[in-house]
Amino acid sequence: MSDVPAAPAAGGRRPILVTGGAGFIGSNIADRLASEGHDVLVYDAVKRAGVERNLAWLEARHPARISVVRADIRDADQLGAAAREASAVFHMAAQVAVTTSLVDPVEDFDTNVRATFGLLEALRRRPDPPPLVFASTNKVYGDLADVDLELTNRAYRPRDAAVARHGIPETRPLDFHTPYGCSKGAADQYVLDYARSFGVPACVLRMSCIYGQRQMGTEDQGWVAHFAIRALEGEPISIYGDGSQVRDVMDVSDAVDAYLAAWRRSGEVAGRAFNLGGGPDNAISLRDLLEHLEHLVGRPVATSFGDWRAGDQRWFVADARAARAALGLRGPVPWRRGIEALLRWLADERGLPLPTQRGAA
Repeated sequence: MSDVPAAPAAGGRRPILVTGGAGFIGSNIADRLASEGHDVLVYDAVKRAGVERNLAWLEARHPARISVVRADIRDADQLGAAAREASAVFHMAAQVAVTTSLVDPVEDFDTNVRATFGLLEALRRRPDPPPLVFASTNKVYGDLADVDLELTNRAYRPRDAAVARHGIPETRPLDFHTPYGCSKGAADQYVLDYARSFGVPACVLRMSCIYGQRQMGTEDQGWVAHFAIRALEGEPISIYGDGSQVRDVMDVSDAVDAYLAAWRRSGEVAGRAFNLGGGPDNAISLRDLLEHLEHLVGRPVATSFGDWRAGDQRWFVADARAARAALGLRGPVPWRRGIEALLRWLADERGLPLPTQRGAA
């Protein structure tokens, strides 16, 4: 691999830059772009477990479309050089775990804030800045402690009927909790302000829980894939809290649709932030997921329970109506179907048998 950005093999066109392009969502974005005939520059430190496999998969599928810069997002010179060549940028690279941010908040800040600021500056200095789509998080809304909840059927639910029906909207005040929430929230706001102040055609997608193929989930991040991996391997799962916390899960194919639509409509949506998630129809508790995984693997999954983790939201469902309207998005993949597809991909990827052939309930 080259240590300096280079034009992809397929001619002299400016590539689309995907930072964190060997990661879970980034590799899916890079694959979709390359499949559509775009030249893609993947910028990734290739340090997280599993991303080496994602990168090899991309290069094998698109040898003439994918070029790679193996570099840390905090390397200002490398990142600036890549940004100067890009026709568009999907900024996915980040420190992604709340737990890690509590252990090393300086690294969290440098990765999520300083590096994003450097990328924005590199784009601002160009005569005609290219579009930027930034991966933000629902953590910018804090722990939502003021949302009055009730526990019904092993899952939290807002008492406010409108919130329960639609989810949390973008008009919700920002409230950063934990160093991770602060760093992603600060970067989120810098991206929006560079659109306002400097005309960089940038927008923000505040993601809920994205899952799907090429996700190498761990206990700290990517809980849907982590639960699926443990269920396949017959290993116990640790749950922090009571397991009744709710997230609106979204298949990665739907997330990629949203990212590409935001890029293509950058002139219309610059300076806007959108919530992105599966919405109320795909809102599930941790217990719901465990029950479905047990159904799919055909055996019980051992679980243990620990204390709640800092900043954890007992309930978050994204009100994604604004994103669907502005980006022209289809309805999301139903969660049971998506989880079964993830489980089958994980079993194949890891060479593990899937004990049952039961379909999604």
